[in-house]
Amino acid sequence: MSETAAAYRVLARKYRPAAFADLIGQEALVRILTNAIRTGRIAHAFMLTGVRGVGKTTTARILARALNCRGPDGNRDAPAEEPCGVCEACTAIADDRHVDVIEMDAASHTGVDDVREIIEAARYRPVSARFKVYIVDEVHMLSRQAFNALLKTLEEPPGHVKFIFATTEIRRVPVTVLSRCQRFDLRRVPVELLETHFQGVVAREGAEIEPEALARIARAADGSVRDGLSMLDQAIAEADGGRIAADAVNEMLGLSDRLDIYDLFEALMRGEPAAALDRFDEMYRAGADPGLVLQDMAELVHRLTRASVVPAEAEDAALPEAERVRGRKLAEALTMPSLTRVWQLVLKGIQEVNTAPSAKPAFEMVLLRIAYAASLPTPAEAIARLRSGAPAGPAPPQAKAEPPPAPAPRGEPPPPTGEDPADARAAEPAEPAEEAPAPEPPKPVELPDFEAVAALFEERREPLLYSHLVRDAHLVSFEPGHIALRLGEKAPASFAADIGARLTKWTGRTWTVSAVDDGGEATLAEQHEDIRRDLFERARQHPLAQQTMEFFPGAAIADIRPIQPGEALPEAPEEQDDEP
Repeated sequence: MSETAAAYRVLARKYRPAAFADLIGQEALVRILTNAIRTGRIAHAFMLTGVRGVGKTTTARILARALNCRGPDGNRDAPAEEPCGVCEACTAIADDRHVDVIEMDAASHTGVDDVREIIEAARYRPVSARFKVYIVDEVHMLSRQAFNALLKTLEEPPGHVKFIFATTEIRRVPVTVLSRCQRFDLRRVPVELLETHFQGVVAREGAEIEPEALARIARAADGSVRDGLSMLDQAIAEADGGRIAADAVNEMLGLSDRLDIYDLFEALMRGEPAAALDRFDEMYRAGADPGLVLQDMAELVHRLTRASVVPAEAEDAALPEAERVRGRKLAEALTMPSLTRVWQLVLKGIQEVNTAPSAKPAFEMVLLRIAYAASLPTPAEAIARLRSGAPAGPAPPQAKAEPPPAPAPRGEPPPPTGEDPADARAAEPAEPAEEAPAPEPPKPVELPDFEAVAALFEERREPLLYSHLVRDAHLVSFEPGHIALRLGEKAPASFAADIGARLTKWTGRTWTVSAVDDGGEATLAEQHEDIRRDLFERARQHPLAQQTMEFFPGAAIADIRPIQPGEALPEAPEEQDDEP
C-alpha cells in the first residue's frame, strides 16, 4: 500500500468544520452559542438533535474546544467564542486524546453501570482543562434505568462539568432529561447551500463537475452534509481526474434523468400504461432504482401541487428551463383531485416497493394502478354522472351507427341487397313505440313532529347531523316550517343552519331552524333512555320475570324485545283462588 493511499482521508473527515463559522445552515445555533459564551450564560447541559450528517457531533466537539480554549498564547482565562485551534486544548480535543473531554457512544454503552462511571468521575475536577466535558452520542439508546440514574447529576452537576448529548431520535429521550438541557434542533441544510459548499470542496480538490451533476448530488444528500460529501468523494474517484458528468452521477447513485421522470409521469396521466412501462424499462436498463424513481415522482407531484395552488412556484429559478416549462404545463392541465389521488398512490407504492421481494414487479404494478386511476372520475364527477343516469366509470367507446337505407317508393320492390326476405322484413322500421308515462312527482315529505325530523336524517344517511339531533338538541317548539332548539356544547356552530337547509331541500318548503339559549325538553336520546328504563322496571316487576329470577339465582334482564314493533308488555294474569 502506498503512503498516499494510507494517508488519504475521506472528504467528510477532511472538511469537517473546526469552528462555529464553518458550520453551514445552522445560523440560529451558532448565534445562540456564541452569544452565550460571550456573555457567560453557558448552560450545564446541551441536547443536539437532527437527522444524520447535519453536524451534531461536530458541533459538540467545537463547543468542547470553545469551552476549554486557552488562546494562541495559552493565557486565556475564559471560554472563547471561536476556538483558536492551535493551543494544546484545541489540538488535543481535535485529535480525540484530551483526558478531560470524554466521548461515549450510547449505542454500545447503554447500561446503568456505564452511567454510574460518569457520575463517579464527574465529582473530580478536570486534570488540565477548564471544564470536564462529556459528549454522549445517540443518547436515546440509553436504557430507562440509565436515564434515571443520570437525572440527579444532570440537574445539579458540579460547576466544572458540562454535558453535551446528541441524538437522531429526540422522541425517545425522556422528558425529564429534555427539561434539564438546552435543546438545539439542527436543520437540514438547504440544497442551495449544499451546492455552494460542494462546489468549494471540488475546487479545493482540483476537480471539475458539471452543474447538473452537482445539483443531483445536493438533492440526493437530502440535507445531510456528510452524505453529500461521501457521494462527492465517490464521484471524484469515478471521474478519475476528468470532469464529473451528470450521467455518471445518475449511474453511480441509481438516479434517473429528471426529464425521464416527466416523460413517465405524463404517460401515466394520459392513461397509457404500455408507454409508461416501456419508458420505465429504458430507465431500468440505464440503472434507475425503482424506489428512487418513485421518490422522484413523489417530489414531482408535490411540486406540481404547490404550483397549481401558487403559480409562482412553477417559476423556481433553481430548476432548469426544461423542467420549468413542462412543470408549468402539467400544473395547469392537472386538477387538484387528480394530483392528490396520485400522491396517495405514490406514497402507498413506495411502501410496497420497499417491502416487496422484488422491486421491479412491485413498481410496475404501481405504475399500472396509477395509469388506470388517471382516467377515473373524481367523486364529484361520479355523483354528477349517477344523478344524470350515466355510468359512473369511464364511458366505453361506442361504435358509430350507420344511417338506415332510404325507403323504396310505394308499389316498387325494394332494391336488392342480397339479404334474406325475412331479414329485410326485420329491417323494416318498427311501429313507433308508445310514449312512456311521465314519472309521478315525488310525494311531499310529511314531518308531523321532531322525531320524524330525526328519522328523516337517519333515512337520508346523515349520521353526524342525526347524532347531534338525537343527543345534543333540546326541542323548545315545533311547528311545520319552524323549529326552535336549545343546543348542547357538542353541537357545531352551523348546526341549525345545516338542519334548515337540508329540510328545505328535502321537503320542498322553507324551514327555519333557530337556536335559543333557554328552555327545551330532554333530548330524544334521553327520552328513549327513560322509556327503556321504564320498560325494564315494568319487566322486573312482572310476576313471570320474578319467578324466573327466583328459579335462576343471579339471572338478570339483558334486553327487552317486543314480539311486534310497538307492542306493549303483557299484563300479569290475575291470581285465582283454587276453590271454585
